[in-house]
Amino acid sequence: MSWVKIFGIFLVAVLFTAAFALAEVNPEVAPVTPGLGEVSGEKGATIRSDITLSEPADGDLAEKGALPITGEHPKTEAVPGGEVAPEDVVAPGGEPPPATPAGPDNGEPEGSGGDLTIADPIEPWNRVIFQFNDKLYFWVLKPISLGYNVVFPEVVRISVRDFFRNAIMPVRFVNSLLQGKIKEAGTELARFAINSTVGLGGFFDVAKSRFELEAQHEDLGQTLGWYGMPGLMYIVWPLFGPSTLRDSIGLAGDVFLAPISYIKPIEVPLGAFSYGLINATSLKLGEYEDMKKLAVEPYISARDAYIQRRRVQINK
Repeated sequence: MSWVKIFGIFLVAVLFTAAFALAEVNPEVAPVTPGLGEVSGEKGATIRSDITLSEPADGDLAEKGALPITGEHPKTEAVPGGEVAPEDVVAPGGEPPPATPAGPDNGEPEGSGGDLTIADPIEPWNRVIFQFNDKLYFWVLKPISLGYNVVFPEVVRISVRDFFRNAIMPVRFVNSLLQGKIKEAGTELARFAINSTVGLGGFFDVAKSRFELEAQHEDLGQTLGWYGMPGLMYIVWPLFGPSTLRDSIGLAGDVFLAPISYIKPIEVPLGAFSYGLINATSLKLGEYEDMKKLAVEPYISARDAYIQRRRVQINK
């Protein structure tokens, strides 16, 4: 079965999950914290959690989830099972801009997909997956990444990360165009040309270090939100971590834009994904642990942080 078919099945599973949840379950809205350092607990209670949000991460495929993969979120913290996306994979724990209501007064378009609230109708199931991702990080990814760090110095691991970023440039380029961001799309083309040549295939980010051309952080989930599509419902995926129904559909779409998805046999893209996951995790060791220490309720903290981060990305 091809890589593209697998993600087609993934998309169908997303839609069926959403249909069941929205039809059978009474959604409870997950409010986004109005102030930094607070998250809304169950039954409307407010609890302290000094976790804050980092700068918007880009929408690279391997960075959608809680476990860092190959993406471009250099300022976000990786949080398995509760960010997640796919700069590296994924769940916030950094320093965010304060959340503000969407609307014309602050320059955000009305009807924007940058949700202030997102329903969490399948919270019991999401919590199970959150715990699964947590154990996967501590029992598998972290030990492997610690050994990987011993063998490969940080400069090598950063070059590997830059290579994966460069390889999935079409995702950022196409979504910049879809949002009418012509300048940003041009920047992506220029970065790709420079890094693929002078940067030796993308292993060195010469476009940033020499020409100050920053990577754009765009994905199809952001594009759908930019056009006004709401998140619909919160979902935690195994390995990929926090998401929404909108962002899950976007992830499936982004896969079709990633050249690596079309490499045969399927073991090649799967192997690249696994290696990218380990490499990115090795660059973020300790961040998830710090988030858990600060959070009173890690699941709620991760959920609120993800919603806020995506809202900032969509409305920027």
